[in-house]
Amino acid sequence: MLPSILAMLFCVVMSAYFSATETAFSSLNKTKLKVLADKGDRKAALVLKLSENYDTLISTILIGNNIVNIALASIGTVVFVGLYGDIGATVSTAVITVAVLIFGEITPKSIAKDSPEAFAMFSAPLVRTLIVLLTPLNFLFTQWKRLVARLFKARGDSKMSQEELLQLVEEVEQDGSINADEGELLRNVLEFRDLTAEDILTHRVDVEAVSEAITHEDLAAVFTETRFSRLPVFRETIDHVIGIIHQKDFYAEGGVSTRPLSELITPAVYVRPSEKIQNLLTQLQASKSHVAVVVDEYGGTLGIVTMEDILEELVGEIWDEHDDAVEEFQPQGDGTYRVDGAVNMDDFNEFFDVNCESDSVSLGGWVMEQLESVPTVGAAFNFAHLTVTVTETDGNRLVAAEVKVGERAEKNDDTE
Repeated sequence: MLPSILAMLFCVVMSAYFSATETAFSSLNKTKLKVLADKGDRKAALVLKLSENYDTLISTILIGNNIVNIALASIGTVVFVGLYGDIGATVSTAVITVAVLIFGEITPKSIAKDSPEAFAMFSAPLVRTLIVLLTPLNFLFTQWKRLVARLFKARGDSKMSQEELLQLVEEVEQDGSINADEGELLRNVLEFRDLTAEDILTHRVDVEAVSEAITHEDLAAVFTETRFSRLPVFRETIDHVIGIIHQKDFYAEGGVSTRPLSELITPAVYVRPSEKIQNLLTQLQASKSHVAVVVDEYGGTLGIVTMEDILEELVGEIWDEHDDAVEEFQPQGDGTYRVDGAVNMDDFNEFFDVNCESDSVSLGGWVMEQLESVPTVGAAFNFAHLTVTVTETDGNRLVAAEVKVGERAEKNDDTE
């Protein structure tokens, strides 16, 4: 009787071991283990190695778990039938089921879930030995899995989509593992690859550029007035940008350079509006340039993108001592905001919680679409729960608009 009871206790312990090991390996954080392995922790390195062949690992654990559970049930039946006769099988089923659920499944899995990395490192040596011993069975189950996958045409896709990664960042931020700034940086990195040059460019009407025929005195005045370190140089019109002039090249030996302007100009990088900014960043690094000229389908200048523009998409707005802070959404009171005409439509939609579908990138372009004409001061229209009024223009360009937030309505998209 005593050997049977000890055998049953051993089976319960092993059932708990296999259940906890399964939970630990399915819940562990590989990043933490990689850090430990890099510091020389052999058990962490072993866990990572076992995790690389997860199918064999989980197959070994399940085989072992089933063996000990079946053995426990068999031994238990023999013991309880010997004690209680005909009702022994029923008593054995009840007792063994409760024992396995409490001590072989629920409790060990709960413990392993709280510290999966530690338990995985504890169980790894024995698991490695079992994998070797159960190699023939693992081989058979692996072939069976492949057969089933072919029959049912199963497709495994373990890659996470961008939406899933963004959701993961949101959950981690809510859990407090990262702060709001770190979460924003991660979101910017994930969304970085979708942005194009057209999304972040400074439009040609806002570009400070100079003619190749400008005098040194006038160019010095432009550098002083704009406080830019680099200026595009064009021939005849801004649609023909021939290069970039750097302030440090213009001011040489403590004063204005006496060299002709043509010798100071460096070649420009030309890109399409659809160029991904991650590729654009690589091009700028390769050419050791800080400015790229975005050209449209007709070869004209659409705008420029600077290295700073690209970096701001990752880390947020970069200000220096010469920049004038521009607040894109300035509250005026009573639910009214002064909005900069160059604000990105994605930012506008997010700020006012609307969905303005537009082919335009900026607020100015969207307003022109809604008005179906060039914006003039005083022109207004309604969209959703917003009333948009043009308050400032520069020629045909919208400089600023007043946006009044009203009560939400199911439908309110009439244009005035």
